[in-house]
Amino acid sequence: MRMSGVTQHAPLAAILAGCCLLVLGRKLFWFFVGISGFLAGVFIVESLGLSQTATLVAGVVAGLAGAAIAVFLQKLAVGVAGFLAGAYLALNLANMGGWDRPPFLWVAVLVGGILGGALVAGLFDWALIILSSLLGASLIADAVHTPALLCLSIAGVLIQAGHLHRSRRRG
Repeated sequence: MRMSGVTQHAPLAAILAGCCLLVLGRKLFWFFVGISGFLAGVFIVESLGLSQTATLVAGVVAGLAGAAIAVFLQKLAVGVAGFLAGAYLALNLANMGGWDRPPFLWVAVLVGGILGGALVAGLFDWALIILSSLLGASLIADAVHTPALLCLSIAGVLIQAGHLHRSRRRG
């Protein structure tokens, strides 16, 4: 089972979204929530075997709903996005580790989601930085078929940590 057809069918969009998440994931939390919702919607519909059109529509609707909710209910939306991003990352790791069959796949997704949500609840800014960097790196790495997930993730964390440090120094 592939992680998602998104990066396969729209690699440029995945790379651009991944770059935005790597650099601005914490500042544009609504974008992070929207991308997480989009990916969750796509994954769910793909797993049901529905058409590409239905998959795209479900992803867009889930992404827009997530982004809208993020604007009005920031903490809740980011917690949900943390769960979804953690689940998506666990799905990616399960696929890479050969655990791509139920029930292992669903256990990995559930555990990853719980860990992602808990991380966001405990360390809001740092959770946004870490999860958005991991998600952005995952989108890019999958789109260009590179094993540079760790390097890209570290770069994203360092860039966003610099932004956070500068904003706290000013405030």
